[in-house]
This record gives sequence, C-alpha cells and structure tokens, in this order.
Amino acid sequence: MCDTCLIESVKQSMLSRRSLFTGAAATTAAALASGLTAARPALAQAAGRVVDLTHAYDGAFPTFDGNPGILYEPAVKFADSGYQLWKLTIFEHTGTHIDAPLHFTEDGTSVADLAPERLVCPLCIIDIKAKAAEDPNAMVEPADIEAYVSANGAIPAGACVAMNSGWAAKVGDPSYRNDAEGKFAFPGFSKAATDMLAGMDAACIGVDTLSLDPGNSADFAVHFSWLPGGRFGIENLAGLDGLPASGATVFIGAPKHKTGTGGPARVMAVV
Repeated sequence: MCDTCLIESVKQSMLSRRSLFTGAAATTAAALASGLTAARPALAQAAGRVVDLTHAYDGAFPTFDGNPGILYEPAVKFADSGYQLWKLTIFEHTGTHIDAPLHFTEDGTSVADLAPERLVCPLCIIDIKAKAAEDPNAMVEPADIEAYVSANGAIPAGACVAMNSGWAAKVGDPSYRNDAEGKFAFPGFSKAATDMLAGMDAACIGVDTLSLDPGNSADFAVHFSWLPGGRFGIENLAGLDGLPASGATVFIGAPKHKTGTGGPARVMAVV
C-alpha cells in the first residue's frame, strides 16, 4: 500500500473512532443528565446562599451529662517548633452532632456506614417556637407535621425534618439544659411524630436542643424507635431561623470513624 493510501486509511479510521467516542460520550452525558434531572426535584433549586447550622464549641458547650465534651491538650507548641497543633479528646455526642443507629442498638449502622445519599437531602423545618415559649418540654406532634404539610406541601422521601424551637438562642445560658429546679427541660420530638415521619421515609430528624427526646422524657422513646429503624438524628442545630420552612438542601458532614455511634458534624444548608 502506498504512503498516501496508508495515511488516508489511518485518517478514516481515526475519524470513525472519533465519531464512535463522540456518540458514546453524548449518550453518557444524556443519561447522566436524565438521572440528575430525575433526582433533582427532591433537592432545593438553590441560589447559592449558605447557612451554617453548626455551633462552634469547646469544653464549655452544654452536654447531656454535664461533662466537657471536648478536651484540649497542646501537642506541639509554636514557640518550640514553629507550628502548633492540639491533641483532642472528643466525646462523640457533643456540640452539633450525629446520633447514628448504633447509638441505641447493639449492632446497628455506625456513623461511618451512613449512606452518602442520605447526608444530602431536602430540609423541612417545623417551627414550634410558640409552643416552646409556654412549655420548655414541648414536642413536635403529628398535628405539627400535618400543619407543615398543609402550608408547605408534602415532606419528600429522604428529607431531614428539623425542629425549630428557638432553643439555639439559649446556648451559653443554664436554661438551655435545665429549668429553675435543675431538671432537664428542652423541646424534642414525640414518638407519634417520628413514627409518622418514618412512614414518610424521612432520612433524619434534627433538633436545636440537647436531645431528640424532650428533656422530661423518662424512656427515650424517640431514640429507641427512630434510630434502630436505620435512621439518624442531629442534635444541637443552630441557625434555623435563617432558613425558610422548605426549599433548602442540607449537607450533613458526618464523621467517618469506624464503629462510631455518632460524632460532631459540620451541617450546612444551601438555599
């Protein structure tokens, strides 16, 4: 075969292969676009405003057991080494944090094994500030969920349903944790409400208080029913007043330590 013929043959082969790859790429792109379009309605059509739902915390941040949730120890000092770092002792359930299923089951899902697609989800905020102002142990009840749906539409499958009781403003004050008599007193969810949300396939619930259950709970009914079902919770949320009741997408930066029952998380919403 002459050189000219060989060059022409190679050129035609390359053009044919390029057409094949171009067609395959176009097909793949179309399939991806179709998948994204199908998944997208569950998430907010965000304009890009980011709201941090995470408290900055240290050893003084209120905890359920009253002990410091994080301890600092200098590991490397700048004056000695030209750089610095801390050795931290962190208790999993402190600050804004995740309650994984393993927290209330012997062999449930650990925080490291939470499905990634459950950590990016539509955010639905149920406001009970008026009730909480009258009763520090107020609860999100089925009627509150029904009122939310009536005003905002259905709660999407895979949603994070957060309670806004106004309690985040109390951080730093003893009333965040206790009443005047020193007893636990803060809002939470009722089991009837979380049973309803489980039927709606909500991925998680969130509270702006120390616990998913109200402070006066004697049996941790929500923890014992919600978490063993494979779902998770977020406690000590901040910033919920800066978001609409619906329309935001929440990004839950869960820690990923093996066999973890939960852990401090960076939680942010985009709207």
